[in-house]
Amino acid sequence: MSEPAPLPDGTYDVFIVDAQADPADETRVNQLDLTVVTGPFKGEVMTVASQGLEGSDLDLMGMPAVLTVADGRPTVTLDD
Repeated sequence: MSEPAPLPDGTYDVFIVDAQADPADETRVNQLDLTVVTGPFKGEVMTVASQGLEGSDLDLMGMPAVLTVADGRPTVTLDD
């Protein structure tokens, strides 16, 4: 039995609260803590895994981003 997704499928504006550096390469991040900043799920906080997201943990903290959930799988896109 699989766990339900923390958020239903959709697109969410989020804020990166924290980022964890990859222990093997500190110029990449392997985990993000996000909070939803708009809509009915505003204030929800979640942790998502990243596969070597470029940028240091300090560079990414405080950045706005978009979280897209499709088929229960999250994808994070950094705002430019």
